[in-house]
Amino acid sequence: MLTVGDKLPELTLPVQQGTSALPAGETIDLADTGGKWKILFYWPKDFTFVCPTEIVGYGELKGDFADRDAVLIGASTDTAHVHFAWRRSDPQLAEADFPWIADNKKELASALGILDAEEGVAFRATFIVDPDNIIQHVMVNGLNVGRNPAETLRVLDALQTDELCPCNWTTGQEVLRPAA
Repeated sequence: MLTVGDKLPELTLPVQQGTSALPAGETIDLADTGGKWKILFYWPKDFTFVCPTEIVGYGELKGDFADRDAVLIGASTDTAHVHFAWRRSDPQLAEADFPWIADNKKELASALGILDAEEGVAFRATFIVDPDNIIQHVMVNGLNVGRNPAETLRVLDALQTDELCPCNWTTGQEVLRPAA
């Protein structure tokens, strides 16, 4: 599995966003950083139970991530058409307005090393990637346990300080300053 310090794979992948039109071959180029941080999070499968709670949770914080020069990118091993149908079926998912990678060939999930060999789907993996496309944080959960998007935001804040941040540190708190 790729980890902290590794470069995010530079792939161009199918992507789906919005509910106004059927997917028409749109892609996302992961090599293009636009000078921004990336929050890339995978869920195992569309039309399931835990996954929509995470997607909605991340979607609710989209503006907070944007305020920190970070873009949200969701992903699963489903197709763009399945993503589209799922978004159309659930108003809360329709509002989760960020790109969803359709990694049905499992190219990125395989490159990241996050495929569950038994189920053939991606684990619940979160990657925080800096503007140079270097992975700065990785968190991976099994298939049954959802994540806390606010914790991803807290870790991003800590990473962006470029300081020593103690346990449970949050924005506004003192960072650690070793004695000189």
